[in-house]
Amino acid sequence: MPIAAIRYDIKAGCEEEIAEIVSGFTRPRSSVVVADDGAEAARIVSTAVFIKDDTMVRFIEYEGDITAVARFMATQPGVQDFERRIVPYLASPRDTGTVDGFVRTFQDSVMRCLAQFGRR
Repeated sequence: MPIAAIRYDIKAGCEEEIAEIVSGFTRPRSSVVVADDGAEAARIVSTAVFIKDDTMVRFIEYEGDITAVARFMATQPGVQDFERRIVPYLASPRDTGTVDGFVRTFQDSVMRCLAQFGRR
């Protein structure tokens, strides 16, 4: 399964504040991402958030269409709350207030995957 890594440029020294925000994260009710036609477009398998100094990375293991995953995440109350709450700790602004802005920011923040290994 593919894994996307989303990079956040944050201010150094705010790891504990961001850790507190992450600890209160409200997960979506479902991991199924539904397309406009009602068909399943993707599924979020797992997520993880890592932080060190001035960099935070959110890993998303998923099946299906990554753009559908981004659109789904943009509409989730927990993700919207997280994005609002981290604004004071960002070193560079993120345009995540609208679905289109979130998707654009998501796509601009995806790190290039050089290798992914799993069990066969």
